[in-house]
Amino acid sequence: METHIENLNRMLAVWNSTDETEIRDLTETALEHNVHFVDPNHNIIGREAFIDMVHLVHSQIPGAVYSRASRIDVQNNHCRYHWAIHQNNELIMPGFDVTEVNDAGKIVKVIGFFGELGS
Repeated sequence: METHIENLNRMLAVWNSTDETEIRDLTETALEHNVHFVDPNHNIIGREAFIDMVHLVHSQIPGAVYSRASRIDVQNNHCRYHWAIHQNNELIMPGFDVTEVNDAGKIVKVIGFFGELGS
């Protein structure tokens, strides 16, 4: 498996983990130190800010399960894919990300969108 795909899988695993050591290890492996993560609720830079954001979202949506809802489409170090958040086996939010990776496959930027894209 290609490094950028492995790192996207690691970032997804961070959202599904409650173990602090695992969250930190996955984040350090997958994300560049100055990762930029932006979605309608957040605009953060850096691994520590990313970890803090994950903990905040975990406290807001306890027990949520995060999954990829599509294949990963890749071109020129940019990846796009759909994701879903479920709680108590119910879909609470669909969305998609456009993610930039560097030549080593580490994630440098995530732009997240909430909901379905309408016509």
